[in-house]
Amino acid sequence: MQTSMLERHAYSIAALRTLARRRLPRVVFDFVDGGAEDERTLRRNEAIFGETLFLPTPLNGTTERDQSVELFGVKLRLPVLIGPTGLAGLMWPRGESASARGAAAAGTVYTMSHASTVSIEDLAREVGGNLWMQVFVYRDRGLTRSFVERAHAAGYKALVLTVDNQMPGYRERDVRNGFTVPLRLGLRNILDMALHLRWLMRMAHARHLTFANYAQEGSSDIVSLAARMASMLVPDLTWKDVEAVRAMWDRPLLLKGILHPNEARQAIALGVDGIIVSNHGGRQVDAVPTSMEALPGVLDAAAGRVPVLIDGGVRRGSDVLKALALGARACLIGRPQLWGLAAAGQDGVAWALELYRREIDRVMGLCGWDRLADVDRSVLFALPAHSSAPLR
Repeated sequence: MQTSMLERHAYSIAALRTLARRRLPRVVFDFVDGGAEDERTLRRNEAIFGETLFLPTPLNGTTERDQSVELFGVKLRLPVLIGPTGLAGLMWPRGESASARGAAAAGTVYTMSHASTVSIEDLAREVGGNLWMQVFVYRDRGLTRSFVERAHAAGYKALVLTVDNQMPGYRERDVRNGFTVPLRLGLRNILDMALHLRWLMRMAHARHLTFANYAQEGSSDIVSLAARMASMLVPDLTWKDVEAVRAMWDRPLLLKGILHPNEARQAIALGVDGIIVSNHGGRQVDAVPTSMEALPGVLDAAAGRVPVLIDGGVRRGSDVLKALALGARACLIGRPQLWGLAAAGQDGVAWALELYRREIDRVMGLCGWDRLADVDRSVLFALPAHSSAPLR
């Protein structure tokens, strides 16, 4: 029933976003959808993909297209992973578990956010599979160590150290809406929630909504935890902190939030296993390159020594293939899986990933590519604007 509804009404990621907007109170939808300040970077993240075009070779012919990709010795069924997104439990009760199940069904990775409403241990026990874990460096370095050790003990396959969140970005939609954790129940928000009864009824059963990973470290009261989390960020993060996390973790370690080629070089020199080119979905600094614009420089710096992934603005299967053609190994998505979660829980997340799978397959078939290995810079007609990387 849900699948047929999604096929009719969520025929693209953009349509899925529209469905999520109808189903969520504005204060919650804008928390997911919004970016920093004037949101120029947020908009450019999506728009930049339109500046890159394919040069099809349809007479190559294809029968079955293989879009599988290997990452750290694990074969994924598609080159789209779910990146870390906080407070998924505001979209759907125990939203992280629902999203992780959707990812597992699609044969891909789910990355748990540090700010999840389900704990590290519960997600591993309830879902398992190919789980990655996001961590920050905190003022209390012992807390960082605790997160790393808990993820290791629970069997997470890789660690994603996010480095572009040393202080909160200024998200003006949240300021305008009065978004707080927990949600502030002003008259406007109460009226808005009353117009979204299905969401309200679901959330009424989501008792004890909290930042579950921090609740393991002390008080579980969400008000106390929210205040504590805001004070724990480290504005003076340095490479010594990256070295320290590397020493704690003996599985694949990826650095997320890299835009500068020199930082990619330094990360690899310190033994990082993967780079995620990201501007945090336009939610931090509203005056930085898009991930696609930064990607060629980071790839040149990495020189094939580690896999380079990308997130930010990936809304079509064709966007995925454009990033892969430049040299990225895979793409991460954030907002699209939350839109799917808001629309239909686990089924909505699985549907979002299915949309990418179908679109990737369709573009590969129309362009004459059997495998992702066929998708390199030679299939591009134009590179992103402002990129110095040549076609070759």
